[in-house]
Amino acid sequence: MLILLAFLIQQDVRATQPSYFFWVAIASLVTGGVGWLIAAVLGFARARAFGASTRWFSFAAVCLLLYHVQFVLLGFLTYLGAQQNNFDLVLDFGAFFNVFVVLGAVCAIMGFVRLTNPR
Repeated sequence: MLILLAFLIQQDVRATQPSYFFWVAIASLVTGGVGWLIAAVLGFARARAFGASTRWFSFAAVCLLLYHVQFVLLGFLTYLGAQQNNFDLVLDFGAFFNVFVVLGAVCAIMGFVRLTNPR
């Protein structure tokens, strides 16, 4: 995605942004961040009662919450890069864009592995 963005900027391609784009993007980021925050808090609060698997799912929720924070930071760095016409920092930071998604997936897998009490 970032390579495509860099290519489009390099080729001086322009596109018209829909009027609802900003509000949909902000609303989905805020709603997703709040949702993962609630999931992490509830998971850690109930980890004692339900065991290790719940704790792993809580770690996955924290990773996805950090993913949302990282997405906001990447947007901010993109804005700064566009102002200075220098996208090196954006690409350096963007290279690790999906790290928290991968860590969240590993934590979720561990949570499913730790589910030992079938009913």
